[in-house]
Order: sequence, then C-alpha cells, then structure tokens
Amino acid sequence: MNLYLLIAAILAAYAIGSVPTAVWAGRFFHGIDVREHGSGNAGATNTIRVLGWKTGVPVLLIDVLKGWLASSLPVWIFNGEISQEQLLNVQIVSGLTAIIGHIFPVWAGFRGGKGVATTFGFLLALSPLVTLICFGVFIAVLLLTGFVSLSSILAGVSFALLVLTLFKSPSQLFIYFSVFVALALIVTHRKNISRLIKGEEKKFTLKKRSDH
Repeated sequence: MNLYLLIAAILAAYAIGSVPTAVWAGRFFHGIDVREHGSGNAGATNTIRVLGWKTGVPVLLIDVLKGWLASSLPVWIFNGEISQEQLLNVQIVSGLTAIIGHIFPVWAGFRGGKGVATTFGFLLALSPLVTLICFGVFIAVLLLTGFVSLSSILAGVSFALLVLTLFKSPSQLFIYFSVFVALALIVTHRKNISRLIKGEEKKFTLKKRSDH
C-alpha cells in the first residue's frame, strides 16, 4: 500500500469532516453561532431547532455527504491498487477520521457536533443495507418517543448487533468499528442519557424559527 496515498486520504477525510456546516450556515445566513443557542451543539438537529428547516435540512444533507465522501475517497485514490479487504479498512479509517473532524473541527475551534449525520453518511457508503435498516430504527424510535438522542443511540446499537449477527463482514476491523460506533454514540450522548433518566430531555418538535 502506498503510504503517501494513505496519508493523503486520511488528511483529506479530516479536512472534509472538519467543515463546520452548522456553524457556517448560522453565521452566514443568520448572523449567529448556533453553538450559543439551543443545545449548544453544532449539528443538524440543533440547527433545525434554532434556525428552522430551511437551514437545518441542507446542513443535515451536507453533514451526511461529508461522511459518504470521506469514506469513498479511498476508492478513487487507490483505484484498484489494493485488495478489497485493505480498501475496506482504509475506508473505515477515513470515515472515522471524518467523524473526528466533525466532532473536533479545525475550522471552528475544535467545537463541533456529535457526528451522527456524518457517521450515517460514512456507513451508508460502506454498508448501505445495514445502514438503511438502522435508519428505519432511528425513524421508528423518533416517531414513538420524540427523542433524537435515544433514536441515535438505538440506531447505533442496532448497527453493531446486525454486523455481529446477520451481516458479518470479511473485515475484522469493520466488526470492531461497528461496536465502536455504538459505544461512541453512547459516550457522545452521555449528557442526553442523563437528561433522559431524569425526564429532562427535550423532545424534537417541528417549530418555525424565531427571529434573532
């Protein structure tokens, strides 16, 4: 494997993941830092809550695209030069790097979002069927409970369970990563879990943005 190409893929993935979509959209279109409002999170959910659907939905789609693009980069960069298993492993590393970039974006003072949308895009590129099933879990839990945090956590846990049981991957790293995704979502949502236990977590509601 070409080490220089590997480093290029990882650096490009971090740069892509670091694009602070919510922060830039809030500043450019509304003159505010979305991290100073709502939950304080620079993610699509808080953007929708604070700035409304017209700003939030594009932020969501771009964050998903970041994950998909970062994990697809190795396919284009290596272009058949490495084995399928090696390619999958590099895609995992690139996708993980993009998620780290989203959570700790170099372009926004290392204060980003939780990485759920970027993780979704990354996994969609690697395992579309499993990811879409988990998306169904996310939607079902959201409709039943109204909690985005709980929906994200259960979708992540479902992903790990599916990879470990029904959709086993030829890459051992991918299996480990599926478990990592579930644990990471739990860790990054630990404050939400605490609020859920206390009954203080806010439900996701469809409201028009109030003027700032």
